[in-house]
Amino acid sequence: MNNTLLVLLKRNIFQTFNSIRNPSCKYILKTASNYQNLPPLLKYCSVPCYFDLKNIALRSTNPLSRICIGTNAKYPLNTVGYRYMTVLFRSSYPSKPPTRSLRRRISKRAKAAAKPTLDEAQFQHVLSQLLPRFTPEELSNVITMQNDPLVCFELFNWASQQPRFRHDVSTYHITIKKLGAAKMYEEMDDVVNQVLAIPSIGSEALYNTMIYFFTENRKLTRAVNIYKHMKNSRKLDCRPTIRTYNLLFAAFLSKGSNSYVNHMYMETIRGLFKQMVNDGVEPDIFSLNSMIKGYVLSLHLNDALRVFHQMDVVYNCEPNSFSYDYLIHGLCAQGRTNNAREMCNKMKEKGFLPSSKSYNSLVNSLALAGEVEEAVNFLWEMTENRRLADLITYRTVLDEICRQRKVGDALSLLKEFQEKDIMDGHTYRKLLYELEDNFGSLNDQNQFRVER
Repeated sequence: MNNTLLVLLKRNIFQTFNSIRNPSCKYILKTASNYQNLPPLLKYCSVPCYFDLKNIALRSTNPLSRICIGTNAKYPLNTVGYRYMTVLFRSSYPSKPPTRSLRRRISKRAKAAAKPTLDEAQFQHVLSQLLPRFTPEELSNVITMQNDPLVCFELFNWASQQPRFRHDVSTYHITIKKLGAAKMYEEMDDVVNQVLAIPSIGSEALYNTMIYFFTENRKLTRAVNIYKHMKNSRKLDCRPTIRTYNLLFAAFLSKGSNSYVNHMYMETIRGLFKQMVNDGVEPDIFSLNSMIKGYVLSLHLNDALRVFHQMDVVYNCEPNSFSYDYLIHGLCAQGRTNNAREMCNKMKEKGFLPSSKSYNSLVNSLALAGEVEEAVNFLWEMTENRRLADLITYRTVLDEICRQRKVGDALSLLKEFQEKDIMDGHTYRKLLYELEDNFGSLNDQNQFRVER
């Protein structure tokens, strides 16, 4: 009787498995005898189940894991010789605990999702500071002195409902500042919509504040819409200024080092710059450097050099250290080592000191081009100028020296760096082990050396 029932159970169970249409879940049936011999399965979890004879389906004993529909379960598996049946299915969650960065992101999202509660006592205390017929200036001063942004927002809404009171630029401005600084962007968006709905309300500083906080929230489309609203404004004091364009340039150039993304945004930056010049807004050093940086990041190096040479002649603006640093890095990234070296020398003639990024790019480029001695000279120069070389720069120079069959020279240079406290002990040991792993035992270094 039990054997017949067992055969029927097996047949019906595998028929149930074959009827499952979800290919992402793999079901494996095992008896208690070989369950203990199962190898450890990563990303799988085991669920004890029983068999429902009436519905011909598997039902989990865990209420949190439902794998079929049905309520009539009369025969547990242990009544027919099975102590347990394990259904192993691929889990959508990893078996490892969440990393620190993941926990930090989860915590950050939870804090952002948690809505703050209004402090009624503080709100009533703030209301008591206002006169019966308060002015927008008095309301702006009270909001300025208040630290709780939710109280500021509630006070702003309360004032909007008062008869004979109208908000002006100062109350809108300070409220948007408070909400934006507290990252309450949804509430800030409501106030911004109120400003845009009133053509007579607005100022260049107010609109620039909106653009700044929208770019901080990475709502670039919203920021561009504010810019267009400024351009279409009939009030001359609301038109875009150099600060408006610089805010947009900085926002579009803060997307990281992805050259494709920078290439896409560079078209927008180029259009904004052209519109700025056509409107009679004179570019400053920040906007010109933004153009150079954008062209370098989007791999339009010749356009960057064109803007650089036009700075003094066309725009009457002298290049600064950032102008040279962007170009040196871009020239080195495209393998134009000689041009980068000339730009670095010209930079030093102007009295500027290259940054650590420029020195690292130049040293790496020279070493990869085979000019190891020149790279070492620039490496010593950057240490004299108190510029820090990174691990990649040290590794590139030492590897190129070793590829010229001068492992002993590389070892001597590495020891000299460590003796002069240019690098710490951890970096020294790491580079030493890499030299030994890549170029053989350092005790037999003489066989790799050649006569100079």
